[in-house]
Amino acid sequence: MHITRPLAMLGGLSPEQFMRRHWQKKPLLVRNAFPGFQPLMPPRELFALAARQEVESRLVVREARSWRLQRGPFARRALPALKQPAWTLLVQGVDLHDARAHALLHGFSFLPAARLDDLMISFATDTGGVGPHFDSYDVFLLQAQGQRRWRIGRQQDLRLQEGVPLKILADFRAEEEYVLDPGDMLYLPPRYAHDGIAVGECQTYSIGFRAPAQAELARELLQRIADEAGDDPTERIYRDPRQGATDTPGAIPEGLARFAREALHEALKDPMALDRALGEYLTEPKANVWFEPQRAPRRLQALALDPRTRMLHDGRHVFINGEAWRAAGRDATLMRRLADRRRLDERELAAASADARTLLLQWCEAGWAHANGGHA
Repeated sequence: MHITRPLAMLGGLSPEQFMRRHWQKKPLLVRNAFPGFQPLMPPRELFALAARQEVESRLVVREARSWRLQRGPFARRALPALKQPAWTLLVQGVDLHDARAHALLHGFSFLPAARLDDLMISFATDTGGVGPHFDSYDVFLLQAQGQRRWRIGRQQDLRLQEGVPLKILADFRAEEEYVLDPGDMLYLPPRYAHDGIAVGECQTYSIGFRAPAQAELARELLQRIADEAGDDPTERIYRDPRQGATDTPGAIPEGLARFAREALHEALKDPMALDRALGEYLTEPKANVWFEPQRAPRRLQALALDPRTRMLHDGRHVFINGEAWRAAGRDATLMRRLADRRRLDERELAAASADARTLLLQWCEAGWAHANGGHA
């Protein structure tokens, strides 16, 4: 993607301008961001998706001043009638199950893939919504069907209502109000409060982003580094041949505390350990994702990553679905291109070494990629 070219989806801003002026700074409303946009799937297809065991879905029903939340899967008969107002079906990770949704999500590839999370579809009947709330991550809200009225504001009071199953703001104060039509899109930075109410039957697509908390990231990375360090059969065991008798048995021996500090230092001594752990963590598939093994093709004429595959790279590695490979030279350039564009053509594959082609075939066998026009 050319990051200096104006984009209709960004209101005529280039990706470079959007990131500088709006990203994590202020909202942006774009009328007709996607001219002539039609919903990717009719409601019946969305309902069928919500009935599948591996798909994350939620049903939110507003009843007077109370709220009801249920988690899927949902058989169609478990959903309220379309004529009943004030209910919302939320289907998460649609990009993992539908190629059209996957393509739409990756239309936002001016942002790092490590930050892209998923595409959620919200289907609502008239007056349906999930209440005024804020997200801890950036979000693009694309209107796909019907209309939705959005009220937004820079909320200072983040207290939540008590006794409700949703995180609804206790005292929401709207500053602006917009009604979005199909093809319109609203960008909101993290913690920007918003309340969306369906005007008639509607679908809204939410393009959400990953924003790991610092404590979560530290926990994941340290665990991965510790697991890797634990694979060494020659690792040192704590010994204390000079430990004397003690009359304070509850005290932690200084030698053991020092050994613990050395152990942590040793685990982090490899300068690439943290990079590997981060890449593996960021490409780990979601818990409800699995791949079907397939027969490897005899020839590789073209290749595309499976929509569920996560692939990233840094200066020394390529990462795919939680695994890391060292990469250098011409093959590294090829693998990074695959991570960036999610596909390779015949000309690009012709430049791959025998080892790289073998690895790509293994990924095809695992179901991580598809060859010669297979589904992307």
